[in-house]
Amino acid sequence: MGIEYESIVDHPRGEVWAWFSRPGAMPRLVPPWQPMTALVEAASLADGVAVLGLPGGLRWVARHDPSAYVPESRFADELSSRGPTSWPPRVIGRWRHTHSFFDAGAGTRIHDQVEAPVPAAALRPTFVYRHRQIADDLAAHRRASDAGMAPKVIAMTGASGLVGTALAAFLTSGGHRVIRLVRGDAQGANERHWDPFSPAPDLLSGVDAVVHLAGASIAGRFTEAHRAAIRDSRIEPTRLLASAAASAGDGPGTFVSASAIGFYGADRGDTQLTEDSTRGDGFLADVVAEWEAATTPASDAGLRVVKVRTGIVQAAAGGTLRLLRPLFAAGVGGRLGSGKQWLSWIGLDDLIDIYHRALYDDALAGPVNAVGPAPVRNTEYTAELARTLHRPALVPVPSLGPRILLGEQGARELAEASQRVVPAKLLALGHPFRHPTVGDALAHQLGKERPAT
Repeated sequence: MGIEYESIVDHPRGEVWAWFSRPGAMPRLVPPWQPMTALVEAASLADGVAVLGLPGGLRWVARHDPSAYVPESRFADELSSRGPTSWPPRVIGRWRHTHSFFDAGAGTRIHDQVEAPVPAAALRPTFVYRHRQIADDLAAHRRASDAGMAPKVIAMTGASGLVGTALAAFLTSGGHRVIRLVRGDAQGANERHWDPFSPAPDLLSGVDAVVHLAGASIAGRFTEAHRAAIRDSRIEPTRLLASAAASAGDGPGTFVSASAIGFYGADRGDTQLTEDSTRGDGFLADVVAEWEAATTPASDAGLRVVKVRTGIVQAAAGGTLRLLRPLFAAGVGGRLGSGKQWLSWIGLDDLIDIYHRALYDDALAGPVNAVGPAPVRNTEYTAELARTLHRPALVPVPSLGPRILLGEQGARELAEASQRVVPAKLLALGHPFRHPTVGDALAHQLGKERPAT
């Protein structure tokens, strides 16, 4: 029982060890399809304690074993206890995970051994995921280093959201410092209080770059109140934050702001939409145009401004995939409406790479389409999701369904939106995508081996 799994990454052992030692490594390795979150990272690989959150308020406590610790070569952790919420997981019995690192030419052989009463087949998807994350993250950081990126101090709004949580962990595990701009009281040196409608004059002092992700969710019925929340959480806070960045004497040189492909309108037919395409029609197109314009104080002050027009994010832990997964897993998923509408998707880790590149690549400025290189129609997407989950996709969703849930406008601009967007700027730069097809992105997020074609 248990598993042994290993792979070789093209990075020196000291570099790999440093990645594991930094904050953010643990969240980057937690499989997104599993019902757990990283609550506390171990302060030391030698003798620290890590805590994972489980459903029902339970806790998985992993205590590192000092006797197994060999710097740059090995560390181990064991299932332990810390209070009543950590007792139920211990019914599994023994769980010991030994992480070992060996030189392999110019690279490193990473070897994982888990001793537990769990069959290897059940554990294999987790370690396939973990090793791919390690290799891909290290490769992304190497590209940045080769391009001249040194450790940066990055201020981030929306750091507790789906994208912000992943991006912050990616950056800190790569050696950068992330300062979270929070609406509540700051807790520690890596947080600062941020009033979106009255930012402090010194909010961005000592910061190299800003990543602005905050904004109310667009999901929901497009009532007057919901439309106001979407608009009010984006436009004025962005303008004020951009002004704060512009006026900070020792502040950032780069301002990266979230945006959305809603800029192109709800339905542009089969037209391929690039960053040079004109704005579309509709509420979301209007909001996105104003949202992007709100960054003007930063660009007028000479900051490099990047507006990340994000597609439909594929993430097991959030967004549409989180909603669709149980339906398709139960075999009751299918196309939406006619199924002919275009879906411009982006894997979560590819989105993280795009934000990362925006921080260091001076060739990126203005709008950047953060979408995968191959948009698909809704029928193709649902077929890929069903195929990944080894289920049929036989139950179409009539157009009436989204209209009942979202209202006429919400259904048109969200559920039935059709935008064939391509990442023209990124493709022109030869940007590598971790998951160039939607099938690969879904398989990675859901921990599934893709069936043969």
